[in-house]
Parts: sequence; structure tokens; C-alpha cells
Amino acid sequence: MPAPLQYVESSLALPAAADAVVIGGGIVGVFAAYYLARRGMKVALVEKGRIGAEQSSRNWGWCRQQNRDARELPIATKSLDLWDRFAAESGEDTGFRRCGLLYLSNSEEELAGWARWRDFARTVGVTTHMLDSAQATERGRATGKPWKGGVFSPTDGTADPASAAPAVARAILKLGGTVHQSCAARGIETEGGRLSSVVTEHGTIRTTTAILAGGAWASSFCRQLGIRFPQAAIRSSILAVSPGAIGLPDALHTAAVSVTRRADGGYTLAISGRGRVDPTPQQLRFSPQFLPMFVKRWRSLAPGGLEGFRSGHETLARWRLDAPTPMERMRILDPAVDKTTIRLTHLRALDLLPPLQNTSIAAAWAGYIDSTPDGVPGIGEIAAVPGFILAAGFSGHGFGIGPGAGHLIADIVTGNEPIVDPRPYHPDRFRKSAWGKVADF
Repeated sequence: MPAPLQYVESSLALPAAADAVVIGGGIVGVFAAYYLARRGMKVALVEKGRIGAEQSSRNWGWCRQQNRDARELPIATKSLDLWDRFAAESGEDTGFRRCGLLYLSNSEEELAGWARWRDFARTVGVTTHMLDSAQATERGRATGKPWKGGVFSPTDGTADPASAAPAVARAILKLGGTVHQSCAARGIETEGGRLSSVVTEHGTIRTTTAILAGGAWASSFCRQLGIRFPQAAIRSSILAVSPGAIGLPDALHTAAVSVTRRADGGYTLAISGRGRVDPTPQQLRFSPQFLPMFVKRWRSLAPGGLEGFRSGHETLARWRLDAPTPMERMRILDPAVDKTTIRLTHLRALDLLPPLQNTSIAAAWAGYIDSTPDGVPGIGEIAAVPGFILAAGFSGHGFGIGPGAGHLIADIVTGNEPIVDPRPYHPDRFRKSAWGKVADF
């Protein structure tokens, strides 16, 4: 895979039983398992490929409150505190730093939108600083360009996508949990209408609780259980450049391109919101529910190709528990890069930040961002299958809010006071239309 990622050793044997089984080793899955293990539960984490190998290692690494939708802001705020605490609690390093995030703009409309968000954020105790032209131009001096204004969010930061999920997985092992890679969960079994076990390609684990943190695979997995979870994946392409650029901000967003310092001193470059829509049977099935999302964001999306069909993550097929599934044929979603986007991103970045001319392209990759109709994740127990908890559809925000989501999932499982109000995230809302409810950011 082209995106850098630390390797994690798997546990030797699959347990016969566990208090909880987490399906999916992305950032949400590992944090859910970690917080359950911290509460003394016997946890098994099963991952069809490698820990963190899909979108959890292919994102920008931003951990932000700035410009969050009102429904996600509480969990984003809690997540920043949890990112801070994780290293001290676990002794593992996710690369998290509160370096602050810088936004620059020459659009009066964009600046007015940021100002409105600043006014809202004040009501919930979040600090963000609007920058006038002189302040924005000074903070953005590496661009060599004048700016009408901007925003600096000092308490936000970044973590390292290459090391974050693996670091949490190692922490799970320290707490006595088990981590199983190349171990796809094929489905579940029930007794008396309640979840009784998780069936994997390497055996069955008896359990009364399973958390599905399957990312772009979650909807097709739910379909096997008779659960309708509307989900659509957008193929996003980004690139990394080598170290060598001096004096750049740690994390900068503009309408043209966004830039993030990586742990190796290089930078990740991306165009915010830009992506390809690869048609699949699942896309067609859920297209009416995603119409509000498309109407709001069509300018940044373009038709894709056959990557989705080849990957198999959005199939409508049914599979058996005693035979290989699409997840075993496609261990890691590694779709083709959109070369047009990569060229445009690189050209825009060189124009925006001249010091990047001292670097070279080190890698480029694509990933599937799993979205819900309203752009807010689905987290909650499914009433039709007691013991089965869905945690998916993070809509490109999962990395930053992963710790809060994992903590909330552990709260739901153990019956503890939830870290945030869980009601805005419950999957039951997908029975209703998303018109007027699509996330602003």
C-alpha cells in the first residue's frame, strides 16, 4: 500500500469467547476496543486486513473543532482531550500535537461563514480567532500572498495517520485484549433474538456484544443481517511530498489546497472535499437518500469509474458464513489514484507555497470516505439485533473524532454516563429524510 503505516503484531490465537468483539481495526474500532479494555472487559479486535490500513492511514491527520457541524462539535472537543491523555495513559505515541490549524481566504462569503461559526462556537466554550487582513497575511507569509482574512484555531491539532491506529492497537494488547489481523468477520449468530457470537474466517468467538466499525464495508455487512444502513463512499486522492520545505505552517487550509506537516518532515497535500463518485449497486440503491448531500456538494464531486465494482465493498450480494466473503478477496481497499486530481493538487500547492518547490512527490494514494446521507456518523445499538452496535459512516471526520467515538461506544456497551449526548448519532434517524440536515462542514 502506498500510504505509510506502522506494522502491528497480531495475537497468536483467536479466543473462544470475549466480553465484546470489535469488527474493524480503523481508528474508531481500535479506540472502542481500547476504552472497553480499560474498563476491564475481555476484548477481541478482528480486522480483515491490517490495523489502520484503509482510511485511518490515508487522511490528513487533522483533529479539529474548527468548522465542525453543531452535532459533531461536542464529540470533537472531547476527542481533543482524549488525544492529549492517551499518550500518558498508554505510553504509546500517536503523533498528536496541538499545533493549531490555520485557515486563509480571499472570499468574503467564506470569511462570513467562518465568523458565524466563531459566534456559535463561543456559546459552547470553543476558542477560535478570526484574523483580519494584516494578521492573515502575516500568519500566511509563507505563501507570499496577501489575504483578506482567516481563522486560527489554537487548541486544534494533528496526529500521525501512519502511527495512530497501530499505537492504540498496541495499547489494547498491553491491557490484555487481543488483536487479530487478516481475520475477516463474516457475520454474527444469534440466540433468542440476541447476538450470541461473531463468526470469522478463522473461527467463532462467543460474545453478547459486537461493535461494527467497518468503515466503507459497514453497509454491505449490515445487509447480511437485514439491517438497512444507507452509506456511500467517495474516492479521495491525496499526495505526500518529501521533506525540504522550510517555514510552512503545520496545518493550512485554503479553498485551493490544504497542506499538513507529516511526522517525517514532509507534507500531505489535498484539495478539500474533492472526490470521485464510483457507481456501485449500493450507490444506486441509496441514491434517493443521498440527493440532499449531492445537491449541497455537487461542485466538488465528479463521476468516477469502475473502482467501486472491482473493490466489492458496496456489493448487494449475500454471502455465507462458511465460505470466503468479498472482504477476504479485498483485504485492503486501495483504489486507483485520480491522476488528474494529483496533478492539480501538486500544481496548486507549488503556487500557494513556493518553498514546496524544494520537495518532490514521495507518494500518492486514494481511499474511500464512507458517508451517511447527512454527513454525521451512525453510532448506536440496533434494536432489531440486541448486542449489535453500529459505528460507521464517519464522513471523512472519523480520524479526528475517533477517541470520542470509541469512548462513547464503550459508554453505550457498559451503561456508563455517555461522554456526549448519543442521540444525534443514532442510526434510527436514517429512516427519515436528510433534507435540511446535511452537515455544513
